[in-house]
Amino acid sequence: MFHGGGWWSYIRYDEEKDRPHVDRALLLRVIWTARPYWGQALLMLAAILVVSLLGLIPPLLVRELIDVALPEGNVALLNRLALAMIAVSLLSGFIGVGQRYLGAHIGEGLIATLRQSLYAHMQRMSLRFFTHTKTGELMSRLNNDVVGAQRAVTGTFIDIITNLVTLVTTLAIMFSLEWRLTLLSIIIFPLFVLPARRVGRVLRQIVREAMEKNAAMNAMMNETLNVSGALLTKLFGRQGDEVSKFTRISKEVQEIGVRRAVVGRWFFLSLSLASAIGTALVFWAGGRLVIAGVFTIGTIVAFTAYLAQLYGPMASLTNAPVEFAQSLVSFERVFEILDLPVEIEDAPDAVTLDRIEGHVRFEEVSFSYTAADETGAFLPGVTTHAVSEDGKDGQEDGSSEDDRSLFWVTRAADRQWAVRDVGFEIKPGQLAALVGPSGSGKTSITYLLPRLYDPTEGRITFDGHDLRQVTMASLTQQIGMVTQETYLFHDTIRTNLLYAKPDATQAEIEAACRAANIHDFIAGLPDGYETVAGERGYRLSGGEKQRVAIARVILKDPRILVLDEATSALDSQSEALIQAALERVMQDRTSLVIAHRLSTILAADVILVMDDGQLLEQGTHAELLAQGGLYADLYNTQFRREKLSVVAEDG
Repeated sequence: MFHGGGWWSYIRYDEEKDRPHVDRALLLRVIWTARPYWGQALLMLAAILVVSLLGLIPPLLVRELIDVALPEGNVALLNRLALAMIAVSLLSGFIGVGQRYLGAHIGEGLIATLRQSLYAHMQRMSLRFFTHTKTGELMSRLNNDVVGAQRAVTGTFIDIITNLVTLVTTLAIMFSLEWRLTLLSIIIFPLFVLPARRVGRVLRQIVREAMEKNAAMNAMMNETLNVSGALLTKLFGRQGDEVSKFTRISKEVQEIGVRRAVVGRWFFLSLSLASAIGTALVFWAGGRLVIAGVFTIGTIVAFTAYLAQLYGPMASLTNAPVEFAQSLVSFERVFEILDLPVEIEDAPDAVTLDRIEGHVRFEEVSFSYTAADETGAFLPGVTTHAVSEDGKDGQEDGSSEDDRSLFWVTRAADRQWAVRDVGFEIKPGQLAALVGPSGSGKTSITYLLPRLYDPTEGRITFDGHDLRQVTMASLTQQIGMVTQETYLFHDTIRTNLLYAKPDATQAEIEAACRAANIHDFIAGLPDGYETVAGERGYRLSGGEKQRVAIARVILKDPRILVLDEATSALDSQSEALIQAALERVMQDRTSLVIAHRLSTILAADVILVMDDGQLLEQGTHAELLAQGGLYADLYNTQFRREKLSVVAEDG
């Protein structure tokens, strides 16, 4: 977006919308975040003061050269002045190196602290947060915004302090040289202020908008340049469309960058003009005073040299509130994430869940994806799917300043229940099979066990312990989960297996892989267990990935297993290997399985029949057939065909 009205429209655009301001609470929080570096910051301030004072010496040396050494032909003084010039430069340079080291140490330390805090906070967020937020936008917060916050500390903050110290010390020595010229020099101060007031109002909004555009571009790249995105794009022949979309987004990034550059250039043009006017006035008035014999040529030369040290900091400081407010945008965006409430976390009195028997109970459990209790926070400033107070779904683009904080706000009557009033019991060592049509709530049930989500109503217990009253760390140690979509890191097979048990021995790894029917395959690879699985494990077939995932769970040795037994997309050999592995891993463990095969259902101690989020039936195979309900219908239309097919193959 360019807006009509010529070049001046760059400056007029959004003039009143976002006046630069510095939030005191935000500033105090930034200072508190940097508290580990306060001692180094004081040293850096001392270095800035010394460098600024040293910068005042060269013009005085020049004045001494012009007024004394040259007219008197004093060679000794000339030599001392030359050596003093070198000494001042060297000393200033060495102190500047120390100042730069301190600044870099503070900035890099702060960026590491913020990035670690952000990453740790995101790790604590519930699965709901990640299903509502684009990965690329999270990466933008972790990278671009954290780096922007670091630049604020090592760049903007230090520049403001340096300019302030330089301005004060320069004015002090200029008054000592000639107070009339000093007053004349600062008369033009309004010429610096007016452009800053005019232009500065727009820059902060442009900076935030630029960050949001860059985040959107990062999100698109992240979605389309990974294996899954690239595969989908190629299969549907949408490369051209994606390129067009990316071109549009990158064009927006380009245009806002041009706007920012042009606005800044107009601003510095006005400041340069003000500096030229001030210098001309000093030349004119100072020249007349020299001609009148009021002071020497050396004084006017020295005074002119100080003008550059005066007007540079003055120009920067007139825009300091704008730059300061701009620099805080990055901190705002970082703190927006850190301030998002953690939906699922340990209760203050949470207990550690030691080795359990595996008694699982669901007690009148209801769950909705649309609400976390009554509210749940979204990531501000990104594209999200929101539910408004009137219960209507809507898209929020996050671009408005009035919509920075988005929340789910839904009345109980407006909720779409994924699970409703579900109650059942699985005794230690039992196998429970979840069956039902697609969308009936089976996966939602399995997500509640490891607390990927918490029930909206009711409670879930392990051996009588409410899951919300035990620590997350001890809970995850008791549960092993194999999902239908297996995920492997872009690392070696060994590293992927060790994710379950970092201290596992080679013997334990091989034993787990043998139990999962995958050891012989891995051993036959050129690099064996050091073979890289590839992005999301794409170098392995679907069956191989599932068996690696099963081996990973076996290595963890959990007391409760949660499995999605989906093998319909696999060949018969892979399916048979996986089924054999699952039978071994479920022995002597409490297991909850989304069952897709009749053999698993027939082996189950209890069958849970779900439909439309409700538990309609539960019992054994024979009991449910006798009831003649939904399970009997599913058996006659789906599972019975599988049985007949197996019989035919055996025949």
